[in-house]
Amino acid sequence: MTLNQSRLFRTLKTLDIFVDRALNIEYPAKGLSGFQYNRDLLKAAVANSYLETVGNRADSIHLAIKKVKTSDIVWAYRDTVQTVGSRFGLKDKDVVLAFDYTDEDFYGEINTLWIHGHTGEHAVKGKFKFLSCSIINSDIPEKIPLISIPVVQGHCMAQMVAWCFTIIKPLINSVILSIYNRGFYSKDLMLTLTHASLPYLIFVKKDSKIKKELESLKESEKKKITYCFKLNKDMTVIKGETTLALLKQIFDKKSQKSFDWAFATNQEEINLDTIIPSYKRRWRIETGFRVQDEARISSKSKDMKIRYFFFAYEQVLQLLWTALYKEEVPFKQFLLEIYELANARYHEP
Repeated sequence: MTLNQSRLFRTLKTLDIFVDRALNIEYPAKGLSGFQYNRDLLKAAVANSYLETVGNRADSIHLAIKKVKTSDIVWAYRDTVQTVGSRFGLKDKDVVLAFDYTDEDFYGEINTLWIHGHTGEHAVKGKFKFLSCSIINSDIPEKIPLISIPVVQGHCMAQMVAWCFTIIKPLINSVILSIYNRGFYSKDLMLTLTHASLPYLIFVKKDSKIKKELESLKESEKKKITYCFKLNKDMTVIKGETTLALLKQIFDKKSQKSFDWAFATNQEEINLDTIIPSYKRRWRIETGFRVQDEARISSKSKDMKIRYFFFAYEQVLQLLWTALYKEEVPFKQFLLEIYELANARYHEP
């Protein structure tokens, strides 16, 4: 099945607008713009290759990215989500969100705080990291990336998550639940989310306290306890509390094994029978990252803005496919057809 060309052309124009806004290019452009850049960007995405390999505009694109602020890319992406989201009533949706970190490998010498240290395994010296937030509603077949931001070494996780919520708020009606893996289990984050009246479900690290509580339960037993804690922050002691939901040796049909589960939540009503399926919806965000990898634009750059622009561009492609074409064609076919249109458009007299 071939996509409708008129409809695909409108989608390509949306991609043009994203590039122009992200690179702060005014219309009509005096020089190169998204119209020209998209041909090379899409070709690199289709081939999972470097811009330098597929075209002759790599230096021009890199220079244009370096001239803008990171916030220009953030807001250009947000505006694209708002435009595409209006086509399926995003602003009226009550959403379930999943937060996660994803990263990109770096193989050179590290001399910037934007590259997080790594073990050196497989020659990977460091990682560029991005904090991402996606919709994982059960009525949406794939995750929809709402926002992703680059994070520096030593960043405040709670502050970054709160900032993402600020960006997202105008795009949706309300947040039913936000879901996090164990790396987000933080007193600061739990206090921040509760203060903002944002419901959360966090997979809890099984420390000695959690292990002791689980050991006291019988197989298949489920239990809720109130956990009071203190946070020392800015020379102040802040008191808080959360609800720990503990589930002992729950049988998983898919793996045919039993597991212990522990969650932290501030939801007023907690259904222990559905809490595990609720959390498992978060795994859609990882599926989404695998889809995005099919459009990976390779880069050796140490410049965070260049790496972030490519990452955001890949997410725009995934957003357009998920929201507009997923029921018609696979992601790779969408990439090929929109690239072919960009190439044909460029060669028109």
